[in-house]
Amino acid sequence: MRKLLTIALTCLLGLPVLVAQEDDAGKSMEGRQLKEQQRFSDHSVTIGGEVIDYRARAGTLVLKEEDGTPRAEVFFVAYTRTGVEDDSQRPVTFTFNGGPGSSSVWLHLGGVGPKRVRMDEDGFMLAPPGGLADNPYSWLDLSDLVFIDPVSTGFSRAPDDEKAKDFHGLREDIASVGEFIRLYCVRFDRWDSPKFLAGESYGTTRAAGLSSYLQQQFGMYLNGIVLVSSILNFQTVDFGPGNDLPYLLHFPTYTATAWYHQRLPSQLQSLSLREVLDRSEAFALGDYAAALLQGDQLPPDQRNQIAQRVAEFTGLTREFILQNKLRLPLGRFTKELLRDQERTVGRLDSRFKGIDRDSGGERYEYDPSYAAIQGPFSAALKSYVREELLYPSDLPYEILTGRVRPWNFGDFENSYVDVGEDLRQAMTQNPFLRVFVANGYYDFATPYFATAYTFSHLGLDPDLRGNVEMGYYESGHMMYIHEPSLRQLKSDVAEFYARALQQ
Repeated sequence: MRKLLTIALTCLLGLPVLVAQEDDAGKSMEGRQLKEQQRFSDHSVTIGGEVIDYRARAGTLVLKEEDGTPRAEVFFVAYTRTGVEDDSQRPVTFTFNGGPGSSSVWLHLGGVGPKRVRMDEDGFMLAPPGGLADNPYSWLDLSDLVFIDPVSTGFSRAPDDEKAKDFHGLREDIASVGEFIRLYCVRFDRWDSPKFLAGESYGTTRAAGLSSYLQQQFGMYLNGIVLVSSILNFQTVDFGPGNDLPYLLHFPTYTATAWYHQRLPSQLQSLSLREVLDRSEAFALGDYAAALLQGDQLPPDQRNQIAQRVAEFTGLTREFILQNKLRLPLGRFTKELLRDQERTVGRLDSRFKGIDRDSGGERYEYDPSYAAIQGPFSAALKSYVREELLYPSDLPYEILTGRVRPWNFGDFENSYVDVGEDLRQAMTQNPFLRVFVANGYYDFATPYFATAYTFSHLGLDPDLRGNVEMGYYESGHMMYIHEPSLRQLKSDVAEFYARALQQ
């Protein structure tokens, strides 16, 4: 009775509602106790001029064996719109980032959730600690949102380090996140809801795998998937002897970066970004690809001609291109482009500049684009979870952790990971499944041209190719930190959801 009176009084005073659900899922013979613990609070946000009331649920679900043995607790934050007539019919989107080893903080507080880390309009860092603001471009008006931290990231934990290894692998990760999604739908009556996935970076690898796993394992068919900065075929980004694909597929991003930093010859620099990329892409797939395929058989005069054109499209010197045998590894490009200014460019977002101890090295000392977001997102999340979501935990929140290494790639050991076939199978068996792919022009981690290559090689039936849509933004890997790109991304995603739900 005392608890009920307290809740009633809290509601009357307009304060956040705090309700704890705790279920001791059992204690392992060794290691930490696994339990379910959830906190609720009520909020509102204005999106598109409309006030959206919602309830936030922060907490853990425990994954168990069928005999009840607890395996791990998975931390999540869910946002459910309140005041709707039947929330079981409302779409729900399960969201995660990648790494592997990343929590969901980037999509959560970057562009999708109802709060957003404060950055300047171009996405550059403000003076620490930065803080949070309401996000008028949140997807909460389109769908309820569930942000998932895979085991060993965020507050999600296995009983001990040894048992955590059971989750640190391509298929193991897909299975555990898939089990969380199934359990969430059971506990909170969402089986009848239209379902979407949204993943970023390695989270797109997970999402593609989940599209097939959820269908085959649980009969759970999805309505749509949003892939932010996609990586399905790892051959497209793995620089190494004998693999020419990354050199071709990074090439337009080299051009975009050189254009942004005004390092191109005047006849190219004067073009718009899209115009110069059209020329760069045509060269990459044409003369450049033909030259690389010839290898050492390429005649010297053609080698010199190709080197000159590569230099023009990248802002580097012909001599440097020849020294690299026409093939530019990413690390060398990010160090070389602005070497004369004693600056480097970023990997996640090549608009960012870094400062190394000296300008003589082969690659940068750190990624300036990650350094610019690590601090603001870390501080904002750790404050937000405790102060606004009312979730008390003294555990370190693992933003991006190495504790998931080594990562088990299973069937792909000694070969390139490629989950494109998982997605093709899912889309073939569920012809209503639609996919939206968001690409940043200045993203070196998952270059947009590599993504285009991957999707053009999925082997989708012509009748299904229209189910895949692409969006392009003048930003990097986390394109949503750039406010004009965030605004456009929200518009594109809203149209995508509408099409996916009207079928």
